[in-house]
Amino acid sequence: MNILVCGGAGYIGSNMTAMLARHGHNPVVYDNLSKGHKSAIRNAQFVRGDLADYDLLVETIKKYSIDAVMHFAAFIEVGESVADPLGYYYNNFCNARNLLQAMVDTGVNKFVFSSTAAVYGEPETIPITEDIAKQPINPYGDSKRAVELMLSFLSKTGKMNYAALRYFNACGAGEDGTLGEDHQPESHLIPLIIQAAMGKREDIKIFGNDYPTHDGTCIRDYIHIEDLCKAHLLALDKLDDEAELIFNLGNGKGYSVLEVIETVKKVSGKDFTVITGDRRPGDPPVLTADASRARQQLGWTTDFPELEIIVESAWKFHNANPDGYGD
Repeated sequence: MNILVCGGAGYIGSNMTAMLARHGHNPVVYDNLSKGHKSAIRNAQFVRGDLADYDLLVETIKKYSIDAVMHFAAFIEVGESVADPLGYYYNNFCNARNLLQAMVDTGVNKFVFSSTAAVYGEPETIPITEDIAKQPINPYGDSKRAVELMLSFLSKTGKMNYAALRYFNACGAGEDGTLGEDHQPESHLIPLIIQAAMGKREDIKIFGNDYPTHDGTCIRDYIHIEDLCKAHLLALDKLDDEAELIFNLGNGKGYSVLEVIETVKKVSGKDFTVITGDRRPGDPPVLTADASRARQQLGWTTDFPELEIIVESAWKFHNANPDGYGD
């Protein structure tokens, strides 16, 4: 299929683009490069454009005879969303609405949406299933939830089949460790710890060590980027028969902050300073996914569930690209 990958120059989008090409699809990357990196685009046509540009979207969809669209073009920083809620709703919701309008107007009816576990807010039950209450506590999570609701209503008109994939903590590097994370600024745990191991940070800070977990630090669900992207391929195929798909994507097993730190030390062979600070407001002790629905309905399996393998791929990328992609 000819697949428009919106945000295809970003971390997840670039890995998805590479996987689509490996599986015989023709990906077309659509990205304004505000967050992404042109050098991360492999084996794909590239259109530099903004999702706010309806005319360019329609032109691109027609020019490349697009069959399906994948959306990875959201802003993702929770703290930034709190400081700039209007910017987040505009980019994450209004621009997604503009994209969907362009799809409907050109007759494209398959849409895979990059959603997030942030739609759940602070869940009362762990592991998290898709059916628990959705109560996002920040503009980032709420903007994603708003798109999910829009898609659900749109699907009922018969004009759109969609999959909303709720990620937990995407991590690692795909394409044999050559496509990794390069966020500015970086806020994800594994690359931050790797920066400390590389001497690019003075230390790594743990926010609270008195949680009711086995070592006192928060536990999160980490999923390798290759496993994440594989679920998108399966969901895309399923949209031939289903109008609405909603899946959690996670390993179902959590690792604590201390376990991640120790794994980076083991993989890198480096020691570094670890500082313990106060808890951050709103940090639940444990967040892990129940991804059994994706396993049962998609036949999805994870090939790289081990934390050490995830960290090894990320370590390989960051050592090969100590200053990121450089563009």
